[in-house]
Amino acid sequence: MPHPAWLQELARRVPRERLLTHPAALAPYESDALTGFRARPAAVLLAEAKAEVVEAVRLCYRHGVPFVARGSGTSLSGGSLPVPGGLVIALNRLNRILRLDPDERLAVVEPGVINLQVSHAAAPFGLYYAPDPSSQPVCTIGGNVAFNSGGAHCLKYGMTANHVLGLEAVLADGEVVRLGGESLEAVGPDLVGLFVGSEGLFGIALEVTLRLLPRPEVYRTLLASYRSLAAAGEAVARIVAAGILPGAMEIMDRLAIEAAEAAVGAGYPRDAAALLIVEVEGEAPEANAEFARLREVVEASGSAEVRVARDAEERARIWKGRKETFSAVGRLSTDYITGDGVVPRTRLGEALAEIERLSARYGLRVANVFHAGDGNLHPLVLYDGRRPGELERAEALAGEILELCIRLGGSITGEHGVGMEKRDFLPRMFGPNDLALMRRLRRAMDPRELANRGKVLGEPLPALAG
Repeated sequence: MPHPAWLQELARRVPRERLLTHPAALAPYESDALTGFRARPAAVLLAEAKAEVVEAVRLCYRHGVPFVARGSGTSLSGGSLPVPGGLVIALNRLNRILRLDPDERLAVVEPGVINLQVSHAAAPFGLYYAPDPSSQPVCTIGGNVAFNSGGAHCLKYGMTANHVLGLEAVLADGEVVRLGGESLEAVGPDLVGLFVGSEGLFGIALEVTLRLLPRPEVYRTLLASYRSLAAAGEAVARIVAAGILPGAMEIMDRLAIEAAEAAVGAGYPRDAAALLIVEVEGEAPEANAEFARLREVVEASGSAEVRVARDAEERARIWKGRKETFSAVGRLSTDYITGDGVVPRTRLGEALAEIERLSARYGLRVANVFHAGDGNLHPLVLYDGRRPGELERAEALAGEILELCIRLGGSITGEHGVGMEKRDFLPRMFGPNDLALMRRLRRAMDPRELANRGKVLGEPLPALAG
């Protein structure tokens, strides 16, 4: 069967080995990290220069072909799922740090640069890039921009949007635009803030200007164990109420502890029902004083045991266990759904207790690991896909947890995005007028809804009300 005209035209413009069309070559691109959704594109372009990305987008616009940008494929919401019959534009080979200016404390990078590589490049100058999602060693800056990724230290330092100063992007019609600049003091509408977190619905980032921060002089890391998950959640509320602003504050439950220990041997207490990891950082006098106050609060919160990292190696081991929990859970169950929702910190204990009740009611284990400082829950619902009906039961449980987040005044996503996974929950969180405004904005940026079609707002509508 001959290729469609648009694909034949694209094949004439790029080397054959970088335009994948054979089913076997397309198979790795049929899903992202949310493997419950799969779709086969017509082709995958392995772009090596931004000019190729722009040319491909313009070709798609002329022919009405939907396209999806993809980095490392670590999206946990189906955000980089291909559109059937469309084009995947793979950006991993656009992986250069174009400029690193230690005086201005910024880096200009291509979208395929790995998150952690920015900090490695900045380290000789005493600088680093703050957003640190768990997939930091493999996820790309372009994907972080699309989903406004956070990480363990987002309580103090914010999300990706707080660290992107400027963007060069190609919109869905092929127009190349520059948004923002190199200054912290932006002038006019915050178009960078509009683009970051738009999940690829507005176009593709070609270059990203990132803000770098001075590396803290000292880190003080504390690990506390609790006899219940709710008690750990209440401890978080106490810490915040005491006026302490840690760099990071994370909770892991018994199943997450078990998985992390099996995978990396982090040295966590195996008899704990929950662990609280808290880290303060900064100049030594300030950080040490804050840490002393933190320890007082934690010891008064009913913790069973409190440990303090004695050196950088012990600190690294504590964080290695936390950051590898998502993949380590695969040792407990071959199948699991990674949740992502937010609740107010003041209702964290209530939310965790309810998740435990839901887990018992559905007869499915839930491993909880999350950014406690901003109430960003990541419940991992474990199931066996070989058992009839168990996937559906797991999805129903994950849905109830999202409903719980909404009911408690939170959000259906903290950093994983809506993607394909949570489209049906969007109308439960937002009213008709809000959704109509979102769609009008989408249409204003991409009238034919070609960029990442079908994500977030669902399939295109033939006409736009209002």
